[in-house]
Amino acid sequence: MLKRIPVTDARVGMFVHELCGSWMDHSFWKVKFLLDSAKDLQRLQNSAIRELWIDTEKGLDVPGGDSHALIEARTNARLLAAEHELPGKARAQLADEMGLALKLSARTKERLVGLFSDMRSGAPIDSAQLAGQVAEINQSLQRHPHALISLVRLRSADEYQYMHALAVSALMIALARQLGMDEAHVSEAGVAGLLHDIGEALMPAELLNCPGKLSRIDSTLLRDHPALGAETLEKQGLSPALVDVCLHHHEKPDGSGYPERLAGEQISQLAKMCAVCDVYDALTCDRPYQKGLDPAEAMRKMAEWCPAQFDEQVFRAFVKALGIYPTGALVRLESGKLGVVLEQNEHSLLTPKVKVFFSARSKAPIEQEILDLSKLVGRERIVGREPLEDWGFRNLEELWSGERKGRATLFGGAAAPL
Repeated sequence: MLKRIPVTDARVGMFVHELCGSWMDHSFWKVKFLLDSAKDLQRLQNSAIRELWIDTEKGLDVPGGDSHALIEARTNARLLAAEHELPGKARAQLADEMGLALKLSARTKERLVGLFSDMRSGAPIDSAQLAGQVAEINQSLQRHPHALISLVRLRSADEYQYMHALAVSALMIALARQLGMDEAHVSEAGVAGLLHDIGEALMPAELLNCPGKLSRIDSTLLRDHPALGAETLEKQGLSPALVDVCLHHHEKPDGSGYPERLAGEQISQLAKMCAVCDVYDALTCDRPYQKGLDPAEAMRKMAEWCPAQFDEQVFRAFVKALGIYPTGALVRLESGKLGVVLEQNEHSLLTPKVKVFFSARSKAPIEQEILDLSKLVGRERIVGREPLEDWGFRNLEELWSGERKGRATLFGGAAAPL
């Protein structure tokens, strides 16, 4: 049985099923492992991890803790809380915006390669160019709120840094709009997203592109990137709000973040927003050391980590902006059909458009069909997320985007080295 416990209750002999936190919060290479030494127990309890899942059928149990069923119920309730307020209405069809978003992504990547290079050489940031770039991203999201955000997940691992900046900028803009911010603050949120990880661009490339787990020294060095980036932006004369986001986007409401271990209201609204956007994009994209999660699974995992790691109000607005089952998520319908989510419904987060393509009952492909679940209420519905690893589907992204993941890049040539 799976059980979530505080890290202080961990004991030698337990089987760790999952560590509740980012890979930056700990130095363990394996995701699942037997905690078989006092040294590893000490490493775990000295890390930033506050909770973990144990499998009591494979290792020792401990009194207390929360069962998997209880955590799942709380997590689903947190996601469903966003259903009470509705997402914005799409102004264009996904397919219509996808081509425009692809061109915008390629242009933005080229500009970010130049920006990061200029930053490393000490050249001044062109604020006008940043504002223009954010305006283009904003326009794409106004035409369709999910096309660009979904498309940039298809980046190759070696162009992660540039496309991560674009993705977080787009997510910040979408979240700022959902929170009702005015246009000036929406634009500021977009610029903050582009620059939030600029400190990483100033660090050794081998730290960012390492295919394996970093050493403790390397992990400590990489944790310096917020301070390095903030110092650089401050020297460039950028606004205190942008410097703050760069410095504090890894802080957590429970005080376990870094670099200053801020907690609760000590963390600014923009930094809280960036924390959510940064983690979501990191979870859903392939990295040199890990494969990205399905969007709905990432959303579920983040809901489970609230309120310790993310501000509850900000996270709820994020779910409203992207959906409980974001575009590209693999879902199972009540009929047993498997499908990929295409479009969010303007009236309900639970009834998106889904392209079905496989029968879980017959274990065979079926004729592809787009189902508008808002028109099938009482006859068909999503019953849950479906783990992609259970099925081994290849090129699932092509079903919703028309693009095949796996090429060197979709965004204009090979990625320039950091």
